[in-house]
Amino acid sequence: MLMSNPQPPQGQQINIELGEKEAEGIYSNLAIITHSPAEFVIDFTRILPGVPKAKVFARIVMTPQHGRLLLNALKDNIEKYESKFGEIKILGDEPPTPNFGFQLPTKTKEEKIH
Repeated sequence: MLMSNPQPPQGQQINIELGEKEAEGIYSNLAIITHSPAEFVIDFTRILPGVPKAKVFARIVMTPQHGRLLLNALKDNIEKYESKFGEIKILGDEPPTPNFGFQLPTKTKEEKIH
């Protein structure tokens, strides 16, 4: 009989290897989450202005228990972040601006924009 324990024994240190490609990270501004009785699936994608199609850049599959642990870890980290940097503002149900939050510089009488 095989037994698996995903949690290390108390006090045991785990060495985690981070490959060069993974260390670069993947930007995502949209996560699509689905589930079954046995697992949660999180697809990380990004939406870009003017591009009608979104590509999945990473898919994470985990057990419901690990999904709950991820939720708890995110909640804890968001609380720590907000205590240090202030509340994270969430835009309302307004559609995103065409410039995606970036604005063109405004020209004054003395300045010329090249």
